[in-house]
Amino acid sequence: MLEGFKIIGKITEIEIIAVGRSIRLLPFSNKEFGYGRWRKLKGVATVERISNNRIRLAEIHWYEAHGIGKRNGKIKRWLD
Repeated sequence: MLEGFKIIGKITEIEIIAVGRSIRLLPFSNKEFGYGRWRKLKGVATVERISNNRIRLAEIHWYEAHGIGKRNGKIKRWLD
């Protein structure tokens, strides 16, 4: 899901940011991963940086659709 990072444990404080047409990358997601009910979500998770194995708490954002799963995850900010 995340490039250069690995999620450790569970994602908490999950919130829906956008659904359907309010997602800017909707045409890309439909073309690249398939048609579905895409949602943009955010949550808090402990992540491990692959390059130096440093573990930190971060806010992450990702896209998700039923039957397709989580895609295009990224770290928005560090919380520690």
